Amino acid sequence: MAKQYTADDITVLEGMDAVRKRPGMYIGGTGLDGLHHLLWEIVDNACDEAMNGFASSITVTLHKDGTTCSVEDNGRGIPVGMHATGRSALEVILTTLPAGGKFDNDNYITSGGLHGVGSSAVNALSSKLLARIKRDGKEWSQEYRKGRPRTEVEEVGPARGTGTKITFTPDVTIFEETQYDAERIRSQLETKTFLNKGLRIVFRNLVSKETHDLHHEGGLADYLSLLMKRLERTASVDLPYFQERTNGIKIDLAVHWTTSTREKILSYVNGIPTIDGGTHEQGLREALLKGLRSFVETHNLAPRGVALTADDLREGMLVILSVQHPDPQFQGQTKGRLNNPDVRASVDGAVRPAFEQWLHQNSSQGEAIVERAVQAARARAAARQAAQQVRRKSATSSRLNLPGKLADCSESNPELCELFIVEGDSAGGSAKQGRDRKTQAILPLRGKVLNAEQATLKRILANEELSNVVTALGCGLGADFREDRLRYQRIILLMDADSDGHHITTLLLTFLFRYLRPLIERGYIYIAQPPLYRINVGKESHWALDDGDREKILANLPARAKPEITRFKGLGEMPPKTLYQTTLNPDTRRLLQVELSDPLQADTTIADLMGKDPSQRYRFIMDGAEQVEDLDV
Repeated sequence: MAKQYTADDITVLEGMDAVRKRPGMYIGGTGLDGLHHLLWEIVDNACDEAMNGFASSITVTLHKDGTTCSVEDNGRGIPVGMHATGRSALEVILTTLPAGGKFDNDNYITSGGLHGVGSSAVNALSSKLLARIKRDGKEWSQEYRKGRPRTEVEEVGPARGTGTKITFTPDVTIFEETQYDAERIRSQLETKTFLNKGLRIVFRNLVSKETHDLHHEGGLADYLSLLMKRLERTASVDLPYFQERTNGIKIDLAVHWTTSTREKILSYVNGIPTIDGGTHEQGLREALLKGLRSFVETHNLAPRGVALTADDLREGMLVILSVQHPDPQFQGQTKGRLNNPDVRASVDGAVRPAFEQWLHQNSSQGEAIVERAVQAARARAAARQAAQQVRRKSATSSRLNLPGKLADCSESNPELCELFIVEGDSAGGSAKQGRDRKTQAILPLRGKVLNAEQATLKRILANEELSNVVTALGCGLGADFREDRLRYQRIILLMDADSDGHHITTLLLTFLFRYLRPLIERGYIYIAQPPLYRINVGKESHWALDDGDREKILANLPARAKPEITRFKGLGEMPPKTLYQTTLNPDTRRLLQVELSDPLQADTTIADLMGKDPSQRYRFIMDGAEQVEDLDV
């Protein structure tokens, strides 16, 4: 008999208990992104003081344990006096959802933390938090454990100046990983100094004993120059730095048209990165597009036989947009998207007239933008025509266009189907014999594939191996990508466990990142982990991924054991039954799922290591040379 559902089954969670029970609602998750979000919440509060003219410097410290952080500013200091609730204002702010000084514009004209949730959420998800406040010539302190006060607000002595210092240690029972990434912190803090021109942030990394003094008087102009260098882009048209105030909104904009084929916009609202865009980005795109279309019409630049789309006109555009709004409406506590309807019209109305005026005053540069858009339109038309030649029909249609080397599966539901992209015909033969024919398809590749970072789209489509991959997947690529045509929702890269195999895997990942990125973003791409060694002890077999894994297995064997070790020269050497048992069988295999947590960093890394400029690879090799213990040549 089913259990009855009654009023007694309703659980009410309040305050800190609600945050600890459902942390994802407040910080987005309990992985590394959520861990770092704790720090961003406290840093954003300090930046709010600076943004409103009350602070000029911030010090962020990563302590020796690699998990405890401190954020100190020289702002006004959180109030410590008694609140109407009968508790200290400091305790109210750090333990009450929502509570804060940013719900009206009397204390902060603009701020990144408006929900009154950030600091208290950090407190709730920390095993320990210590607040030290300087104001009114005194220093005050209060300690918390898992969001609950352990001490009263105590006066600890006289103080010079004012400010707030928050030190917290993330709770290991909440987070999957509590070790902070120092380079990620440094990069994010440097971005804050670009967005808050004149602000100085000192990052003290006590783990590595390094100190970074971050300060950029040039603001977004400096940021754009650094981004151009990181992405290895060359400017084809430089626009002046743009700043405007309209309807109580401050707009800062830095734009270059580059020789790259990709458009990129980095946007921020009150210093918060809006990675999912929003109404400010919509307004910007519309302003730039309308301005260019007006310029084309006024100067009679429309090409014959070519239709210029929005993507063509914005191709190669690299933009940094910063908006300061007195009452931003974010989507979710993690503030990834701006939803204010008024911002769209405000940005459009402010940017478009200034952009049009600049185009008319600098007609040669305006014509250069239009000319590259025409080239982009022609290239797009050629790419579409080429893509149509290799695009496969949907999974339910005829299979006559599939690559000849593809051993397809009988199942037609993409959710149940796997495609193994295998190195070499020999390994492909073993995989075809050992696979589950109902759900597992095998596509062998011949040798190393084309480096997509250094090749044009036309050359990529003409490459037989990559063309076979696109045809087998069935979803198209680039602008023609259609997920509803995807034939497999698990694509597994299966290469030999040696340097050549790793190189082929890297080449395929480069191609997928540049032209089929949605497959990575949706979690469809995996890397198989075939064993390099088989260790037989009597009738028992152990499988080692690499030399280190082999040594661990040998170290755990009984002292009298006499292991027989076999090293596989390649997947083709494995009998089909062994390949299925170790690498194909969903119950026993080991897979690595490819994740994309930081697209900008991934973009930079691929450009550095796979691009045409060898200097970045040389620097990477030289920097890591001392760490290499075994070189496979």
